[in-house]
Amino acid sequence: MRRFIAGLPIAAIITIGLFLLMRFFITGDFKLEKKREIVRLDINPKVQELEVRQREVKPERTKDVKPPPPPPAIEKQKAVQPKEGIASISGSIPDFEPPKLNRGNINFQVSDRDAQPLVRIEPIYPPRAAEQGREGTCTGYFDVSAEGKPYNIKVVCSSSLFVRAATRAIEKWKYNPKIVDGKAVARRGVQTPFKFQLEK
Repeated sequence: MRRFIAGLPIAAIITIGLFLLMRFFITGDFKLEKKREIVRLDINPKVQELEVRQREVKPERTKDVKPPPPPPAIEKQKAVQPKEGIASISGSIPDFEPPKLNRGNINFQVSDRDAQPLVRIEPIYPPRAAEQGREGTCTGYFDVSAEGKPYNIKVVCSSSLFVRAATRAIEKWKYNPKIVDGKAVARRGVQTPFKFQLEK
């Protein structure tokens, strides 16, 4: 309360000062001059003409080129007609007899041959045998049909772990069939060895 009472004289002095200052601005000759910007617009502006300099270029004189020499002249020779007639020459040609071909004796049959392998896929190493570190050998016994496919397959191995892998490999093989008298026939008693060995 004391502060409020003590601040009243100060507030009254500030209020009166501001009031007098506002009155001075209103009634006094204090004016701010405003500068006006003058903008000029030309309707028909003058364009400055530029002189274009032309460079004189004189063409170079072309050099005289000598034409190539003319091709050599080829003399035309006239063909000489034969003086002897064809009738006189025919008497000197010896007579010959053409060979006689007997079509009935010609034979185009293919010669006999044994069964020949076309596709031979190696067996896959059995995973169980590889895990155990086992190696072994097998012998495959089978016949080849007239179409070139193995059948009657029998496999004998040193371990039963390799029998299935060897049999599946033989089933995928393909042969050229055996030929007898120009005809494809079955081939019996084919033997093939297998060797299962781990890589070191």
